[in-house]
Amino acid sequence: MTLARRPRIALRSVQALALFGLAAYAAQTSLQVCGAGADPFFEQYVYTGLIFTAAGLCLTRAVAIGRERLPWLILGAGLLAWAGGEVYYSIFYAHLADPPLPGVSDGLWLTFYPACYAAIVLLVRERVRHFRTSLWLDGLVGALAASAIAAALVFGAITGQNSEDAVVAVDLSYALGDLLLLGFVVGIFGLTGWRPGRALVLVGAGLVTSAVADGYFLYESAIGLTPGSTLMATLWPASALLLGFAAWQRPTVAEPVRFEGARVLLMPAAFALAGLALLGWHTIERQNPLALALAIATLVAVIVRMAATFRENIRLLATSRRDALTDALTGLGNRRALMEDLEVEVSVATESRPSGLVLLDLDGFKQYNDRFGHPMGDTLLARLGQRLSEAFPHDRAYRLGGDEFCVLTRASEEMVARAADEACEALTERGAGFEVGCSSGEAVIPREGHDAISAMRIADERLYTRKERRQRSTAGNQTTAALLQALEEREPELRDHLDQVAGLSVEVGREMGINGDELDDLARAAHLHDVGKVAVPDAILQKPSELDPVEWEMMKNHAIAGERILSAAPALSSIAQLVRSSHERWEGGGYPDGIAGEQIPLGARIIAACDAYHSMITLRVYGGTLDTAQAIDELRRCAGQQFDPAVVETLCRIVAATDEDGFERRVPPVQFSLPEGVPAGTAA
Repeated sequence: MTLARRPRIALRSVQALALFGLAAYAAQTSLQVCGAGADPFFEQYVYTGLIFTAAGLCLTRAVAIGRERLPWLILGAGLLAWAGGEVYYSIFYAHLADPPLPGVSDGLWLTFYPACYAAIVLLVRERVRHFRTSLWLDGLVGALAASAIAAALVFGAITGQNSEDAVVAVDLSYALGDLLLLGFVVGIFGLTGWRPGRALVLVGAGLVTSAVADGYFLYESAIGLTPGSTLMATLWPASALLLGFAAWQRPTVAEPVRFEGARVLLMPAAFALAGLALLGWHTIERQNPLALALAIATLVAVIVRMAATFRENIRLLATSRRDALTDALTGLGNRRALMEDLEVEVSVATESRPSGLVLLDLDGFKQYNDRFGHPMGDTLLARLGQRLSEAFPHDRAYRLGGDEFCVLTRASEEMVARAADEACEALTERGAGFEVGCSSGEAVIPREGHDAISAMRIADERLYTRKERRQRSTAGNQTTAALLQALEEREPELRDHLDQVAGLSVEVGREMGINGDELDDLARAAHLHDVGKVAVPDAILQKPSELDPVEWEMMKNHAIAGERILSAAPALSSIAQLVRSSHERWEGGGYPDGIAGEQIPLGARIIAACDAYHSMITLRVYGGTLDTAQAIDELRRCAGQQFDPAVVETLCRIVAATDEDGFERRVPPVQFSLPEGVPAGTAA
């Protein structure tokens, strides 16, 4: 605690004066430096003045500083009662040959004990945040052992004296008070984990010093010796000053007691040895029943303490194991937990009762983290982890670190695939300005993995294959949307034509067995098959009459320009060849390469037929329109020459299955997300 300069000087002066008075009192009681005639002055004024000084230090501390005010106020009141007892005895009893027992001064002196108990309890509450069972047991062991030793040294002598009952009762009151106080101090030190702090150490030292002085003079009186002025008498004012000095120590901040180091075992072990030593002494010299009972109680408390320690260690081990196997952010199992559980699943899974391993990795989480910050990212991970756990209440979910999750389930191969879909759904979240998705990879045990490592490898390979495909698809969608927007800005009426051609191309491609990534590539190529027209002058594109040979050559180059544009975007490089070949003819008379038949990629053949069909049924710059039947007839007439016959047949079958305007209402099966900054509603 920090005091201003003048109060600090005053405090130090009072403390120095008190120490000087104590030294003078010690010199007089032991050496009679001022002669025997000075004894009354030292006993009545110096001795009592030292007790009053200690009381004043405690009370001043309580008044001057708000923190821990109540315990020091109570302790100061107890010291004041002690000093009051000295004053009362000096005035009313000192001249009597046989003072009354018990007297008023005894009542004042005994008031000191409950005040000490209350003050110590309050001080400990300020210093120890949580009282664990082990702390209470350590305190109890220490208290019982200290009380047993004190009872063996003093209690038997007091109860064995041949004195009046009143004298024995008063002596026993002091002995029991000191006995309880001594045990109480040791017990309180145990509650602090044997790290009480400077203030409590001084308080404990003061109370123990007082108990030692009381015990010494009670023992002398019990065995018939007449107590005189000796150096031992100095212990009483010294104990009071220790309490007064303790009041002005810096308060200790309350902290959880840490059970570390040798003190955790040494203190209980030392007290247990004290109890055993007392029982061993009893075999040599019979002890009083109270000392024996306390020694036995000490050993019982030590046994209980050992049992509590064993229980706490088991609980601590379980907690440590749980923490080691649990992800702190989501509460799911971590990678270590997964590997342990996976080893078990590999050992018990059979072909008839397989297990499934589903690895999951978030898509778009890094962008979310970068945009909203790591605290929001952690919150999102915790929320997704909770949803994953709720989605699989009977299975085990894990977070492997970062944005990687996992599910371990006992299910058939079909159910494992369904579990992967459900897990991805649980780990998907969309909001204003963000979308976090999920990729998955599965392995069925034991068919696809006979050990944990192989199962993880298979699932991991599938996961990252799909993740790469998803990322490529996302990048392709965004690039496609940007290119489509550029085409629409150049030629607004072209966008609807491209959407309808793409929708019909996907229908035909699906009927002809194209699926997966190839179907996605077909959709993008159909949307972008005219992207090279951005390199063709508007005068040629919008010319209402037939193109001359030079203009036609420039027009044919748009297929090559489209290939170059798409090849510059890695996500669209796979469709560049389809766009280049989308104007080739079945008999070889197309452009730009003049290839024929099945040399032309199937996707390009489909786009060529669908583009021609939609051009025939919609208004063109340099020609009229045909109805659906006429367009179908024209397609069939050109089959085998301009178009692949198989493609034409499939296209005609699909078109014939709808009415004439039904095709116009088709929604293209592939939707492309707009890049940031493009107005909503302008993309398919």
